[in-house]
Amino acid sequence: MSAHARPAGTARNLLLLAAAIVVVEAVTCIVLAVLGVTDLDGDSIGTGIGVSAILAIYGGFQAWAAWRVTLGELWARSPLVVTQIIQLIIAFNLADIPGWIPVLVGAAALVALACLLAPPVTRALGGDQPV
Repeated sequence: MSAHARPAGTARNLLLLAAAIVVVEAVTCIVLAVLGVTDLDGDSIGTGIGVSAILAIYGGFQAWAAWRVTLGELWARSPLVVTQIIQLIIAFNLADIPGWIPVLVGAAALVALACLLAPPVTRALGGDQPV
């Protein structure tokens, strides 16, 4: 548990925006996991189940961390930052796909990163206190 109070003001708004973006990404992972399980064939049952399980766990953890960071828990920000960096890598790898999907993935990751790393959020979470 965190000893910090729930963030308020600008920090709260930034955290809620970041959490909303992360939850959309998490739900996408979970939907992809379900679709992966429903589209198994004989040659890829093991791989399909494994990838689907990883996507479901990853999506569930993202959603949980997003909820915890809005409650003021500093630890939850780190995995969310890492997941947004992963989203940027995914967006870069999707650059060959014409259309809006790579731009949307990258823009969402950048907005979430900006919110998570904003100075009001760092102050609210107590991350700028000397060690």
